[in-house]
Amino acid sequence: MSRRSAADLNAADISFEHTAESDQSFENALAKARDGDRLTVDDAVELLTTGTDRDGINHERKEAVLELADRRRAEEVGDDVTFVANLNNNVTTACNVGCLFCNFKDTAHQFEADHEADHAGFTKTPADSRRIVDDALDLGISEVCSVSGLHPAFALNDEHHEILAGYDEPARAVNYKPPAVYATDPGTYTEQIDAMSVDGVHVHSMTPEEAYHARRGTDWSYEEVYRRLRTAGLNSAPGTAAEILVEEVRDVICPGKISSDEWIEAMEGAMAAGLDTTATIMYGHVDNAMHRAMHLKRVRDLQDRTGGIREFVPLSFVHQNTPLYEHGVVDGGASDAEDELMIAVSRLFFDNIDNIQSSWVKYGDSKGLKLLNCGANDFMGTILSEEITKRAGGSYGEFRGVGDYVEMIAAIGRRPVERSTDYRTKRPISVTDEDDAKYGPTLGPRADGTPMLQPADEDRIAADD
Repeated sequence: MSRRSAADLNAADISFEHTAESDQSFENALAKARDGDRLTVDDAVELLTTGTDRDGINHERKEAVLELADRRRAEEVGDDVTFVANLNNNVTTACNVGCLFCNFKDTAHQFEADHEADHAGFTKTPADSRRIVDDALDLGISEVCSVSGLHPAFALNDEHHEILAGYDEPARAVNYKPPAVYATDPGTYTEQIDAMSVDGVHVHSMTPEEAYHARRGTDWSYEEVYRRLRTAGLNSAPGTAAEILVEEVRDVICPGKISSDEWIEAMEGAMAAGLDTTATIMYGHVDNAMHRAMHLKRVRDLQDRTGGIREFVPLSFVHQNTPLYEHGVVDGGASDAEDELMIAVSRLFFDNIDNIQSSWVKYGDSKGLKLLNCGANDFMGTILSEEITKRAGGSYGEFRGVGDYVEMIAAIGRRPVERSTDYRTKRPISVTDEDDAKYGPTLGPRADGTPMLQPADEDRIAADD
């Protein structure tokens, strides 16, 4: 894997083969969407830009796209707004990939036992993870989501450790150093998954990038890796690490990461192993509307082949503390209009994925709620802990209680619904006018409807806006 510093990039020197141009017209693309026809990449470009025949976003055209997407959402999934009671348990920030849009990682050598300087990163043992999940179960969670850095000592299992240690120069050849080198041993992937599998809680973990790390240096297929993880307790896999599935963009923002084709192969392996997945896009950095449209097409094609993607999650680039921003490669993230159109066009483009998420961690409360009227139907989860966006500069908090969901969703005239990770189990919440009404989760292994936190605790750690 190659590494690059953002300091080596000059925004003026970045040019792409794929530009936001098409042979379609906005009017024709909108008419196709209105008629329910399957959209092409060119159609998506026109809708994302409100027409390539003019510069900037046209307000009237944008509103037409948003209105159509909201109507499509109502027709396909109704007016319910879903959310999941979940915990984020990221195992480690140790990572050597060097993605330029990320401030979550910490260079892995800082975690070595003989490294004396302080750093802000962390690594959890399997016992740590089990304790954290066990405590969160008492709050009623039904899902634990875990996405982590690529710690060099992380291996799939003991057999994988032996294979990696057998290389002549494992650190250089396969990004591997034995656990003894580090101050804290993260255990193996199967040990961490097993540790988080407490009382039947749904474990949502192992991105395609992590699955690549869990098979590096072997001839194991992705399906085989995911089957072993499923045996350990994995229930579904997040389709993050997708960023933009176009190589000329990945070559700029994450040259050390797996390729678009490898991401697709890993996703297919996860679904072949019997796991549900999600899919994401991370946009608003150096990408353009053509890249976003091409990404949508790759995800839709994948869903045509597999049928295992349960939701699509647009993730707006949070720029503040990232190398891309700090070195002047970008001067910000996506605009409000771009965020609205990304949600709306996702709804219109995906005729084979029902659920589109609005992430309050990325967008904040006000815009997140607005996006529920632009085609989204899911409002993320309670989180309980969130590190990735926060370390990139996000300021919208890291906790949302069930009561918060009820209040916000009811305020826009929609019905709040607690859901399972896979959307197959849903619990509509009846909103009362009683001043002392309290709402808590009910789908988790220990959930009984008790509010997740007491009022004093909610004041202390609730998400801000």
